[in-house]
Amino acid sequence: MTDEPSAERSLHTLGMGHLALFVREFEACEHFYADLLGMGVEWRPDADNLFLSSGPDNLALHRVTDPPPAFDDAHAQHLDHLGFFLPDFAAVDAWYAFLGDHGVAMKTAPRTHRDGARSFYCYDPDGNVVQMICHPPILEWKAKREE
Repeated sequence: MTDEPSAERSLHTLGMGHLALFVREFEACEHFYADLLGMGVEWRPDADNLFLSSGPDNLALHRVTDPPPAFDDAHAQHLDHLGFFLPDFAAVDAWYAFLGDHGVAMKTAPRTHRDGARSFYCYDPDGNVVQMICHPPILEWKAKREE
C-alpha cells in the first residue's frame, strides 16, 4: 500500500468522510450520535433529515417510514458497520464503559485484534452496528499528514 496515487491516476480523494443512513428511530439515533458520541449538528433541513459532524466527517440521518428493500434485493444497501476512530487503547475501554452506562446495547466487548487495532462493537438505536476503534496505522498516517 502506498500513500501516493498511482502514476496512471492523477485524481485522488481526501478519504471517505461521509455516510448517510436511513433510520426508523430518528430521534433516538440523533441522541446516540449527537449526545452520546458528541457529533455536532451541522444542518437540519427539515424534521426528517439531519447532518452531523465531528470535524473531518459527515453523517446524514434520513427518517424512513417505509421498510427498506429486502436484503436479497440486488439494489438494497448492505451496510455491515460504521466506525469511529479513537486516539488510544484506553479510550476504547472508556467509551465501552460510557456507552454501556448509557444503556447502549453492546455486540462485543473490547478486544485487541491481530492487526494491532483495539475495538468493540455496539448498536445504535436503529440496530446499525457501530465500531469504536483505535487503529495505530491510521494514527501514524494522520500524524505524518499533520507534520
